[in-house]
Amino acid sequence: MVNSLIQPNLNSLQLPTLPYQRPLLAIGHGTRSDRGRQTFLDFVETYQKLDTSRPVIPCFLELTKPTIQQGVEACIKRGYTEITALPILLFAARHNKFDVTNELDKSRSPYPQINFSYGRHFGITPKIIELWRDRLAELDQPENNPRNISREDTVILFVGRGSSDPDANGDVCKLARIIWEGSGYKTVETCFIGITHPRLEEGFRRAYMYQAKRIIVLPYFLFTGTLMEKIFNLTAQQEEQHPEIDFVCLPEMGIASQLLQVFREREIEAQLGRVAMNCEMCKFRLAAADEHGHGHGHGHGHDHGNNDPYAKLEDYHQRIWKTP
Repeated sequence: MVNSLIQPNLNSLQLPTLPYQRPLLAIGHGTRSDRGRQTFLDFVETYQKLDTSRPVIPCFLELTKPTIQQGVEACIKRGYTEITALPILLFAARHNKFDVTNELDKSRSPYPQINFSYGRHFGITPKIIELWRDRLAELDQPENNPRNISREDTVILFVGRGSSDPDANGDVCKLARIIWEGSGYKTVETCFIGITHPRLEEGFRRAYMYQAKRIIVLPYFLFTGTLMEKIFNLTAQQEEQHPEIDFVCLPEMGIASQLLQVFREREIEAQLGRVAMNCEMCKFRLAAADEHGHGHGHGHGHDHGNNDPYAKLEDYHQRIWKTP
């Protein structure tokens, strides 16, 4: 059921030269999963090895260490005052727009000499679309499709993390649609593992309505962690209940050459001050100015135990456009 794809050989990967030799603060979300934390650290280490001209320092927004503050202090100890900070996040949700920038502001206060160049999230970009199209093409191979089920009889179930930011959730739906366009699959259903709706269980229910012979679960995740494990487990349960359908659950993106290339693009953008984000639909921008300034940790609800303030759809609709 779970398809473990071989990671590409990165030895031949050439990245464009950086304009400046500034340290890079690589900021992850953070997870309680040791394996998830280690995968993030491995990604950062791989990126560092591709270009050792400046330090690449991993840190996390929450749930594990080192913190952003500790990452900044590591740069200061090495004598740097110009720092590039990049969020290793898929979409521009609350963390990217609000929480990371708050933490950087806090870490700057004891060191007024620091100047941050803050980069943007991965977003919807051709290389990430290429990554998923390559992985879906692998699933057409006889060893991964022994019953030779056609794409016309296959549904993609595109699973996002789920956010309390409607803008980010909209981007998940857009990306799912772009990957489906021209693919030949019967359809794509978009669902989420937490916070927003429809949830994964509802996604399966919708997929069955198409009477597909094969369902490909595509978790739109950078790294492994507790939520990826939950997706695998839920898919395995569905496979037991529906033996007549072929199920494939793709792994997370992991240390893929396309991601490393996009990360380099983001680092160069940040160094040159060419970061462009579409903020028109940001609920944090739309909110009154006096709503700003809260610490993070309220309202996004993932990886924080079993409390789920958005479990009921009606609660979700009532709360979602409010800032925490």
